[in-house]
Amino acid sequence: IQSTGTVAARDMQAQLLDSMDIERERGITIKAQTVRIDYKAQDGQTYVLNLIDTPGHVDFAYEVSRSMRAVEGSLLVVDASQGVEAQTLANVYQAIDAGHEIVPVLNKIDLPAAEPDRVIEQIEDVIGIEAHDAIRISAKTGLGIEGVLEAIVTRLPPPKGDPDAPLKAMLVDSWYDAYLGVVVLVRIIDGKLRKGDRIRMMSTNALYPVERIGVFRPGMTPVDELGPGEIGFLTASIKQVRDTRVGDTITTERKGVTEALPGFKPAQPVVFCGLFPVDASDFENLREAIEKLQLNDASFSSEMETSAALGFGFRCGFLGLLHLEVIRDRLEREYDLDLITTAP
Repeated sequence: IQSTGTVAARDMQAQLLDSMDIERERGITIKAQTVRIDYKAQDGQTYVLNLIDTPGHVDFAYEVSRSMRAVEGSLLVVDASQGVEAQTLANVYQAIDAGHEIVPVLNKIDLPAAEPDRVIEQIEDVIGIEAHDAIRISAKTGLGIEGVLEAIVTRLPPPKGDPDAPLKAMLVDSWYDAYLGVVVLVRIIDGKLRKGDRIRMMSTNALYPVERIGVFRPGMTPVDELGPGEIGFLTASIKQVRDTRVGDTITTERKGVTEALPGFKPAQPVVFCGLFPVDASDFENLREAIEKLQLNDASFSSEMETSAALGFGFRCGFLGLLHLEVIRDRLEREYDLDLITTAP
């Protein structure tokens, strides 16, 4: 983002795409974030790149799998001192399943402990992808970043899609914005999406007029239309986030497509615990808060539960202990609740 000048120098900050407080404190990514940059390549042409920054932890594998479906290729970033970790494997296999072209990148080669040759061998042995031409970079000093951008242009395939076909778009994510209402992140597969179109959600058959569309250059930037391969957002007087199912297909009311895209496989929770409000009168607020979080994170499940000691609450399922901590922190912060958590 810095080397292509997408964000003005005065607005640059560390962890630019990690916008939640909890992400900054822990130094991790939780929600996948998209950004669109223009890159003038060595062949003299300017390419538009749609990037998604995904979490690395296995607990947020669901975020990763959604993002994989929205793009054509992946950059596999491996720490040149640590080497391949367990979660590296989990995420790589998802990319291979999604049919991605994968470009290996070795980061932190400026560290004295870096052993790029050993890590390249390790990538080839453990994961089984060619890595002798892995790009060696240091994200901290900016070394080799140009090589990564060139590799995206030359080694990853461009999106296929027919701009004249009926509109077919995939709903990648949705969230609620206090000013704009429900904001929907979409990836256009075929056709064009324009402001003023009437769109249909294929899973619910609901119709909506498109009010505004745009792209993220980390901040929201309005555009007039989105074509095949582009990732952008739309707002259309949608009242509730629950009307937008992640993985749904969006098409136009007239001359739309009839066949939906294959959706996402729901994730199976493995860690369970009870969440109870400290004050029993907060139960309704807790129910609303959990519903809102579930709409954005389908890997988190809940059902009502009562206990003689703690009263009414919810039994919730998570993908891991980190996922549990993060959801609990978000409930306490974003929705201002006091919670009791039972042992997982």
